[in-house]
Amino acid sequence: MRIVLPTLLTAAMALAQAAPAPDDDPDEKTRYLLGASLTVGPEYDGASRQRVRIKPVWAAKLGRFRITTSGGSALLGFGRESAGAGASTQLLKGEKWRLGLSLRIDSGRDSGDARTTRGLPDVRRTLRARLYANYSLAPDWNLGASLSQDVLGRQGGLTAGLDLGWRFYRSAETEWTAGLGVSAADARNLRSYYGVPAAAATDTGLPAYEPGAGLRGAHFGVNFKHALGKHWFVFGGAGTSRLLGPAADSPLVQRPGGSTAAVGVAWRN
Repeated sequence: MRIVLPTLLTAAMALAQAAPAPDDDPDEKTRYLLGASLTVGPEYDGASRQRVRIKPVWAAKLGRFRITTSGGSALLGFGRESAGAGASTQLLKGEKWRLGLSLRIDSGRDSGDARTTRGLPDVRRTLRARLYANYSLAPDWNLGASLSQDVLGRQGGLTAGLDLGWRFYRSAETEWTAGLGVSAADARNLRSYYGVPAAAATDTGLPAYEPGAGLRGAHFGVNFKHALGKHWFVFGGAGTSRLLGPAADSPLVQRPGGSTAAVGVAWRN
C-alpha cells in the first residue's frame, strides 16, 4: 500500500502539467479568513474522557492555491472541494469534478496527552500528502474521496476516506450541510494509533495488540454558517463517529462511539 499514493501523485502531476489551467472564476480573488472555535470531544477517537479545546481557524486563497487550518476551507465558501487542512492546489477541474493535492503537518500523538496512552510510544510529527477528488452528483450533493500518505516515512502510514456531503438549506445569510463518510488505513497507521507493542504491554497493563490494515471508522455530522454582516459570521456543528474494524478491536478503545460539538466566530474579507 505504500506505493499507491506516490504512483497516483506522479500521475496527477503529469496530468496537471499536460492540461490547461482551470478557467478563472469571477470570484477567484485573494481571500482570507481569521477566527476561533470552541470544541468539545473525546481526548482521542475511542477515549471515554472529553476535552474542551479552543482552536484557531484561518485560511487564505489565491487563485487555485490555498493554505488553511482544518475547517477553514469550507468557511471561505469552497468547502465542497474538500481540500482539507494545510497547503493545497487544484490540479484539474471539470464541469462536475475536481482533483487536487494538499500538504499538511500531522502532529502525531504525545503518549502523555491522555491517561490511557501513557507508556506507549509517541507518534512522531510528520508531513502528509493528500490526493483528493470531488464529484458533484447534483447541485447540493457532493461525493469525495481521498488518499493521505506520510511522506517522511514515519509512523503515519496511509489512510483513505470516502465522504458524501449534502447542503440541505441555503439562504442569503445561512447555510446548513450534512455529511457522512467512512475511512480506512494501512497496518502502519493503525499500529501507531491503536496498537500496543509487546514491549509496552507490561508498563501499560494492556494486552499486546498488533492490528493489520482495514477499516478505521465511520462518521456523520451536521454543520451551519450564519452571516452576521458583510464580514463577520458564526459557525458550528455537531457530529458522531464510531470506530470500525481493527481500530475498534484495540484495547485502547474505551468507547467505540463518540460525539463532538463546536461553535465559533470568524471574519473574512
